[in-house]
Amino acid sequence: MKTTLLKPDDYTRSPWKNGGGIFTDIADAHRADAPQKDWDSLLWRFAATPIVASGPFSYMPGIDRLQMVVGGRGLVLKAPGEVFDEREPFTTVRFSGELEIVTELEAGPVEVVNLMARRGAVEIELLALREPGDRQLSAGTHLFYAARGDCSIRLDGENFAIPDGSTLKLESTETSKLTLVSGLAVLGSIQLIG
Repeated sequence: MKTTLLKPDDYTRSPWKNGGGIFTDIADAHRADAPQKDWDSLLWRFAATPIVASGPFSYMPGIDRLQMVVGGRGLVLKAPGEVFDEREPFTTVRFSGELEIVTELEAGPVEVVNLMARRGAVEIELLALREPGDRQLSAGTHLFYAARGDCSIRLDGENFAIPDGSTLKLESTETSKLTLVSGLAVLGSIQLIG
């Protein structure tokens, strides 16, 4: 088990694929054989971003996306024949990057967390840990993001404090026991396929 505390100063910034905004890149991974790190080499990305105006989402063929509002409320994503309701914070929606999505903001700007992954190469999950308690984590990479204030977790009996806005990255080759001790954490889980 390897843990790394990522602080806001460690994060990078990059433009949305369509240029309509800026991601705060918290953590990501690219194909090892790729000549450069770009959207074509991306395996997965965990990022936060503000959405300040209604408008189109980036077209991301081959990418599966999970998204959750962590600040503000009232976000609705509309695609042909589908609606993804994120009006309530900490609700996870899943959609493919090929969908033509337009955002609607019903109550002003929001802050969202995105977990994106290359379809067929990576499996992802995104959930909010709000109630103290235990759960099992499978082998893989897990990101604990303190989206609203400090939080505290316990991994296999070891305590970790995660300051507001920071992320604890766990890389594990075996199952771990997670306990949310206090606060609220957004958990992004990543497993490479094969």
